[in-house]
Amino acid sequence: MNSLTWVIVIIVVLLIALYITVYNSLQKAKVYTDESWSQIDVQLKRRNDLIPNLVETTKGYAKHEKETLENVVQLRNQLTNIPSDDHAQTLKVSNQISDALKSIFALSENYPDLKANQNFLKLQEELTNTENKIAYSRQLYNSSAALYDQKLLTFPSNIVAHIHGFKKVDYLQTSESEKEVPKVKF
Repeated sequence: MNSLTWVIVIIVVLLIALYITVYNSLQKAKVYTDESWSQIDVQLKRRNDLIPNLVETTKGYAKHEKETLENVVQLRNQLTNIPSDDHAQTLKVSNQISDALKSIFALSENYPDLKANQNFLKLQEELTNTENKIAYSRQLYNSSAALYDQKLLTFPSNIVAHIHGFKKVDYLQTSESEKEVPKVKF
């Protein structure tokens, strides 16, 4: 073989190696994004497992707050029936659960015995920690989605992504109710 043939072979091998490297980096970014979503899913399941205990503990103290408690249970049941790939609906119901849990925690202010109940306090702390983990997991997901989407838009990975049908993933958005300015009264 002459030197021109060797140069062509080397260029082809380098292009194939580059293609494989770019493809693998896209796959890793996609897997990391999926794994980040699964972290949210794990925390939502954890919260769903804690809710029945919180509701049962609260029931004995706040009998006439039945509507608030039933709302939390209904939302929890609704969340467990959402298909795992329906991220938008999962987040919508999850945000509604977060709001409903805030209502239950606010109940404790009206019921001193409930506020002093160790079981309620432990569950409240667990749920608060879980809410914080959900918030962190959402941030991690958005960071993963940003990295993945960036690879879909930059050269040369955008070419490989187009060839293999990689699709952009959406960021998790804050609900409109969470963006509202809280009303503070003195």
